[in-house]
Amino acid sequence: MREYTKKEIKELIIGKLHRNFGREVSEATNVHMFKACALVLRDIMSNRQLETEAQVEKTGARQVHYLSLEFLMGRSLMKNAYNLNVLPALTGAIEDLGFSAADLFEAEPDAGLGNGGLGRLAACYLDSMTTLDIPASGYSICYELGIFKQKIVDGQQVELADNWLDMGDAWLITKMDETEEVHFGGTIEDEWHPDGTHSTIHKDYTTVLAIPRDMEIAGYGTKHVNTLRLWESRSTTPLDMSLFSRGEYLKATEEKAMAETISKILYPEDNHYEGKSLRLKQQYFFVSATVQSIAKKHRKVYGTLRNFHEKHVIQINDTHPALVIPELMRILLDEEGYSWDDAWHIVTHTVAYTNHTVLAEALERWPQHLMEGLLPRIWQLIVEISNRYQSQLEGYFHGDQNKVQNMAIIWGGEVRMANLCVCACFSVNGVSALHSDILKREVFHEAYIRRPWQFQNVTNGIDHRRWLSQINPKLDALIKDCTGGDSYLLHPEVMEKLLQYKDDKAVLDQLAAIKKENKARFAGWLSKESGILLNTDAIFDVQVKRLHEYKRQLLNALHIVYLYQKLQQDPAFLTTPRVFLFGAKAAPGYAVAKQIIRLIGSIADQINHDPLCKEKLQVVFLENYRVSLAEKLMPASELSEQISTAGKEASGTGNMKFMMNGALTIGTLDGANVEMHQQVGDENIFLFGLNADEVQDMKRKGYAPYEYYMHNHDLKMVLDRLNTGFRDGISYGDLTNRLLFGAGSPADEYMLLADFDSYRVAQERAQRTYQDPVKWNQMALVNIAKSGIFAADRAIRDYAENIWHVDTRK
Repeated sequence: MREYTKKEIKELIIGKLHRNFGREVSEATNVHMFKACALVLRDIMSNRQLETEAQVEKTGARQVHYLSLEFLMGRSLMKNAYNLNVLPALTGAIEDLGFSAADLFEAEPDAGLGNGGLGRLAACYLDSMTTLDIPASGYSICYELGIFKQKIVDGQQVELADNWLDMGDAWLITKMDETEEVHFGGTIEDEWHPDGTHSTIHKDYTTVLAIPRDMEIAGYGTKHVNTLRLWESRSTTPLDMSLFSRGEYLKATEEKAMAETISKILYPEDNHYEGKSLRLKQQYFFVSATVQSIAKKHRKVYGTLRNFHEKHVIQINDTHPALVIPELMRILLDEEGYSWDDAWHIVTHTVAYTNHTVLAEALERWPQHLMEGLLPRIWQLIVEISNRYQSQLEGYFHGDQNKVQNMAIIWGGEVRMANLCVCACFSVNGVSALHSDILKREVFHEAYIRRPWQFQNVTNGIDHRRWLSQINPKLDALIKDCTGGDSYLLHPEVMEKLLQYKDDKAVLDQLAAIKKENKARFAGWLSKESGILLNTDAIFDVQVKRLHEYKRQLLNALHIVYLYQKLQQDPAFLTTPRVFLFGAKAAPGYAVAKQIIRLIGSIADQINHDPLCKEKLQVVFLENYRVSLAEKLMPASELSEQISTAGKEASGTGNMKFMMNGALTIGTLDGANVEMHQQVGDENIFLFGLNADEVQDMKRKGYAPYEYYMHNHDLKMVLDRLNTGFRDGISYGDLTNRLLFGAGSPADEYMLLADFDSYRVAQERAQRTYQDPVKWNQMALVNIAKSGIFAADRAIRDYAENIWHVDTRK
C-alpha cells in the first residue's frame, strides 16, 4: 500500500487550493485549508474505491448493504488520515503551510447524522466492515441539518439548527447519473391480461428525486474502501414558472420546498400528523432509492434478479428501514414480473434485521390510513404479507388469537414494523446476550417458538482504533509497549496480555499518570470553552448518553442531592472529592427529559455556589454533547455511570468506550453490562440494583414506590428537597409526583426508588476503592485488558460468519 510523504501531501494541498478555490496558501482561510485537506484524502480514497469496486465485480463476491436512518459519523479529517496512515504526513504538511493542525482538526463540524448509540454503532460498523475487507455500503439520508445543537438557556434546553454541510460537503461526491425516482401518493389500478396474469398501474403520484451523495470510507491498514451513500431529496420541478410569472413567488417554489423537506432534518417531531407523515416519507424515500440502486447495478452485471439473494444481503439497523421488504417485493413483482412465491423467496433470503429496543413505545407502528394514502402500492403488499403471515400464525397456534395478535403485522388500525421484520427476515438478532434473551422470551416469543433458528445474538462493539488508539495516544503507546507492538489494532483480543502487568508497579504508575494527564487536558479544554474550572483531584464520575427516563439520569441526580444534604449535615462527610459530569440531549418533544436536564442544572447551580462544597463536590452539565466532545471526555473519565433499569437497555456502547479507556463501571446488570461483568468479575465492577427478572417480579407483585419514600429517611429528604426546589426558586414537584404517583404512566416506572439504596451503597464502595490508588489502577488495567471482546471488529466478524456468510480479512 502506497505511503505518502509530507512533501507529497503538501504539494497536493497546494494544488487543491489553486484549482478548487483559486487561492494561494497566503490567502487561504482555515475553511479553505480544511476543505483542501479533505479533498486530498477524498481523492486517495476515491481511487482505492474504484479498485475495490472492480475487484468485487471480478470476483462476484456477496455484498453487504447496511441500511440505517442514522450514521453518527462525527469528524472525518483526522479519522481518515489515521486509517490511511497519512496522519503524521498531513499534520506536518499543515504545520509547514503555516496553519495549526490541531485547530484545523477542531474546526471540522461533527457530521451529526444520528441521535445516539444507534447511529454511532452504524458508523463503527462501517469502519470495521471496510477494515475487514468486506464489500459493503452504508445507506442513509443526507440530512441538511443533523442532530440539533443544544444550548442551555436559563437552565433549559434550546435546540438550534446544525448545518454541518457548510464544511462537511467536502467529503461528499454527488453522482447525478445515479439519481433515482421515488413515488408518493396517487392511486393503484389493477390490470388483468388475456393470459390471466395480473399487474398494477400506479397513477397520479408525486415524484421526488433521490440524489446520491457518496462519502468514501477508508479502512485501517488496507486498500479496501467502501461507501456511505447519503440520499438527498429534490423536486422534479425547481420552479413553477406560470405561478412565478403571476407574482405568486412563494407558491411557485412550494413543490420544491416540500420535496426538499424530506432530507432537511434528522428525526422531525412526530407528535402531530405532519410529523408522522414526514417521518414515513423519509423512511420510504431512502429505502426505495437504495433498493432501486442496488437492483439496477445487479441487473447490469447479471441480467436478472433471480440470483439477487445470492449476491446481496441487506442488513436493516432497527425498524426504520423495514419498508425495504415491501419495496423489494414491489420491484420483483411489478417491474420484473416474478411470481409471489419467487419474489418472496428472494426477499426472505436477502433481508436481515437487527432489533435495538425492547421498549414497547419504540417498536414502530404506523397508522393504517397514513400508509394507505402515502404509499398505496406498498400498503397493498403489506396487506398481502400480513394476511399470509396471520394465516400461518393461526394454523400454528390453533386459532389462539392472543398469540396471533402479539405477532400480527396489521392489527387495530396500525402497521407493526417490527413484526413485519420478524415475518420476512432470514435473521433477527439482538445486540447483547440479555437483550437477545428478552426478545426470545418476551418481545417476539411466539415467533421464536415457531422458528427458533431465526434468532441470534451479536453483542455490539465499538471502533477501538478511534475510541482508544486515536483519542488516547498515551494509553495506546502503553498497550503497544506491554503487548509487543501494534497488533491489537487489528486483533483487539491481544489486549488481554496486559493482565500479566496487574501487579507491575511501574505499569500501574504509568497508567495513573496517563489518566491524570488526560483529566488535566480535558479540564483545560473545558475551561477554555466555557470558563468552568474542574477540580482534577476529584473522581471524574461521568454519565453521558441520550436523555431518557429508563437511562436514569434522574437516579444519579437524586444521589447527588443526597450527598449534598449529607455534606451540609457533616462537612467532613465526603472523604474523596467528587466531580459529576453529565452530557445529554433530550428529544425536542420529550418534556420529562427536558425537565430532568433543567433539574440537573438547578442542582449544579446550588452546589457550585455553596462554599461548603468547594473542592469537595461539583456538578457540571456539558452542553451540546456530541462525538467530538466524547473523544475528549472518555480518556479523562474514571467512573462510568451505566445505571439503566435492568432489562431496558438493549446493549449500550458508551459503556464499552469508557471501559477501553480505563474507567470503572458503576451499573446494573443490563444490556452489555452483563457481558462486561462476565469478563472482569465481581471484583472489577461496581454492580447494584435489581436484575431484569427481579424488576419484572416486583412489578407483577405490585410495586409501591411510595413505601420506599415513607420508610427511607434519606430518600424522603431528597424527594422533599426536589419539591422545595433550589436557589433558583424552581420546584420539581412534577418529577417527584411522577415517581410517587405516576402521571400518565405507572409510578416510578423505571424503579429509581427501588434501586436508590443499592446505588448509594455501590457509590460508597467506589469512593472507598478510589482511596486505594493501587487497587483502583489494577481494576482499571483489568477492564482495559478485557475490553477487546467489545471491539466492532469482533461484532462484524460475528455478523459475517453467522448471518451474512461473507469472507473477512484474516
